[in-house]
Amino acid sequence: MTEPAEPAEPAELADLEEWVARIDLCIEPIATRPVDLTDPDWMRKAQEGPRPLDEAGIRPEAEAALRNVLARYDEGDEDVRAALRALLARCHSFCWATTLPFEPTPQGFRQRLLEMSVEDQGRDTRDMMVALNDLCAQARDAGVDIRPLLLDVAELSSDVDTYAMGSTRDILLGAAGRRPVGPW
Repeated sequence: MTEPAEPAEPAELADLEEWVARIDLCIEPIATRPVDLTDPDWMRKAQEGPRPLDEAGIRPEAEAALRNVLARYDEGDEDVRAALRALLARCHSFCWATTLPFEPTPQGFRQRLLEMSVEDQGRDTRDMMVALNDLCAQARDAGVDIRPLLLDVAELSSDVDTYAMGSTRDILLGAAGRRPVGPW
C-alpha cells in the first residue's frame, strides 16, 4: 500500500481531514484483521508482533498527523474542535493505532489529555477512564501537578454525554476534583 505523503502544513482543515482519512485507510486492514481468540497464545502474539503503524510502515506520517490534529484542536475554536472530534470518530483505525509516547512532563501530560479530549471517549468510556487513571498515576509519579492541566483540557472538551457515563468534560473535571487527583 502506498504511504500517505505528509503535507508540509495543511492549509485547511479539509487537507488535514484527508490526510488522517488516508492514514486510516492504510491501517484499517490491520485494525480489522481477525484475531483467533481460541489460540491460547493470541495475547502474547499480539504483544510481541510489530506495532500496527510499524507494520503498515507509516509511523512518522501518522504521528505527524496526530500532532497536527492536536495543535489545531488546542488552538481552534469550538467549531474546529467539534470537526476534529467528528473526524476521529469516523477514523477508528487511526485512533486505535496512533498515539504519541507519554513524556513525564506537564506538556507531555497535557498532550495526552488533548488526545483523550479529541478522541472524545472513542468507542468506550470505560477504556478512556482506565487510560486516564493510568495516565494520571504516571504523571503524579513523575511529579507533574495534574489538576490545572485536567481543568485546562476539560474546557476544550465536549460536554456531550454520548454513552450515558458523563461527557469527556465532566470526566476530566471529576478527575481534577478528586484527592488524589485522578478518576479513581
